[in-house]
Amino acid sequence: GHLRSTIIGDCICRMLKFLGYNVIPQNHIGDWGTQFGMLIAYLAQENPEVLDDPQSVEIADLEGFYKKAKAKCDDDPAFEEKARQAVVGLHNHDNDTMKIWQYIVEQSRKHYQPIYETLDIGLTGDDERGESFYKDMLSSVVNDLEGKGLAKKSEGAMCVFPKGFKNKEGEPLPFIIQKTDGAFLYATTDLAAMKFRLEELKAKKIIYVTDARQGLHFKMLFETADMAGWLDDSIDLKHVTFGTMLGNDGKPFKTRSGENIKLKDLLEEAVERATKVVEDKNPDLSADVKTEIASAVGIGAVKYSDYSNNRDSDYVFSFDKMLAMEGNTAPYMQYACARIRSIARKAVEKDIDADVEIASVQSLSLAEPQELDLAKHIIRYSEAIIGAASDCRPNYLTSYLYELAQKFSSFYTSCPVLNAQANRSDRLLLCKLTDQVIEHGLTKLLGIKVVEQM
Repeated sequence: GHLRSTIIGDCICRMLKFLGYNVIPQNHIGDWGTQFGMLIAYLAQENPEVLDDPQSVEIADLEGFYKKAKAKCDDDPAFEEKARQAVVGLHNHDNDTMKIWQYIVEQSRKHYQPIYETLDIGLTGDDERGESFYKDMLSSVVNDLEGKGLAKKSEGAMCVFPKGFKNKEGEPLPFIIQKTDGAFLYATTDLAAMKFRLEELKAKKIIYVTDARQGLHFKMLFETADMAGWLDDSIDLKHVTFGTMLGNDGKPFKTRSGENIKLKDLLEEAVERATKVVEDKNPDLSADVKTEIASAVGIGAVKYSDYSNNRDSDYVFSFDKMLAMEGNTAPYMQYACARIRSIARKAVEKDIDADVEIASVQSLSLAEPQELDLAKHIIRYSEAIIGAASDCRPNYLTSYLYELAQKFSSFYTSCPVLNAQANRSDRLLLCKLTDQVIEHGLTKLLGIKVVEQM
């Protein structure tokens, strides 16, 4: 479930950076509150040695650890009270509680940072702004909204009632920022985060990349910020939503036993399947080259499959479709690059210096319709990037690249390149430009590797 926000967010960052914007990635990680009280209490009970020697404790299975802590909390009232006290300890910055909390955060990072690297996501620890980062700002947010007459007590909780939001009974819908027991909520943290981004980071545009099911939350968040006077005409807030990844049964993608599929396992399987495809298609390659191609194709296939879909839509996850060599897939695009590069290798075999010939081109002479069609599409690349970046829709970019690869295929089928009699230099230039555009789109904007051969 976290694949989509991670890679869509990364692609948006890449496109906006390329267009010259100062982009500040903010990895908003859930690392505070009730759930962490439960985890802290469980680790303190099961592995008390963590306080004296953190290196002696290793959480190999984070999900399993969480499930055991949750079961303990549900079944044991005494433990549930310990978990509550751990939350109090967190809020009061109790030394032992904070030490265990920090250990759990670091263990989490050990698990997710390698996945970012596998996916070629640029996020680092410097980009992390977890919920804990804003913990000391929450009271002032509530006080600010209360002081402006926006936050009011409703059934014991502190609420804002953003304009235009009603419940099923037609009554004003509350945006709860503090519970009756004094605890803060996601709404409070998101308000504090927005205030920090506007005042400290001087953001003029804030893009939130989350599941579409959070749509109402963000609409109420934006309206609350506007009512508080935090926004003006120069500030642009955008919620970039995405749908759900589905299995073949049309339900959210899970294992056969109904468990959530770990992203790490998903990516490993993609590479394994790509390895089999490489073995079938080109068994004579060296082991190192096969490994390189399989990794690029497997990881690229997962990312490209997501990007090529309208992000608002749910889509069916299918290894067979995403690893297909035909259609709008990463392997097809990677093959297009490899195919063009094979022309350069053949040129060397024929003692043709492609670089010298391309450099000699002063003006293009394009007579064939396929040449013109390809050239016209190449010069529309900037238009595709700007459109994809402004609407935060990677599928605009993948559609452009796929169409480019198709137009190149038509050109290459109809127009000899190395055996051209009159305008070989022009056609070599078209090949080079096509290769540059596809490689740039895949590697720089989508974070997908290309390979020299397939």
